[in-house]
Amino acid sequence: MTTNNNNELLSNAYDAFNRRDIDEVLATMDENVHWPNGWEGGYVHGYDGVRDYWTRQWAALNPKVVPVSFKEMEDGRIETLVQQTVKDLQDNIVFDGTVKHIYTISNGLITQMEIVEV
Repeated sequence: MTTNNNNELLSNAYDAFNRRDIDEVLATMDENVHWPNGWEGGYVHGYDGVRDYWTRQWAALNPKVVPVSFKEMEDGRIETLVQQTVKDLQDNIVFDGTVKHIYTISNGLITQMEIVEV
């Protein structure tokens, strides 16, 4: 898969996440995806793990994540710089800043994501 295709895949995933369209985001992922639980810690696995995590998170928080840049790393992973704004359900800002997301993509699907502080 080309870098442009990877960037488009990730852009679509972020757009769907911000619209709270879990099924559309899951369509960008491998069924055995390894996904960080940035809210509670650790990782979740597979579609059911991601769906459960986001459903619980969205019941308590309102995150919005917008990609700022994509860069292919030497090992083929994609480093994505994102602007992340997280609000509580009363619209108070809990976090507003820049974060790096590192993606592993295989066969056109996200297989893993890591969160790295900037």
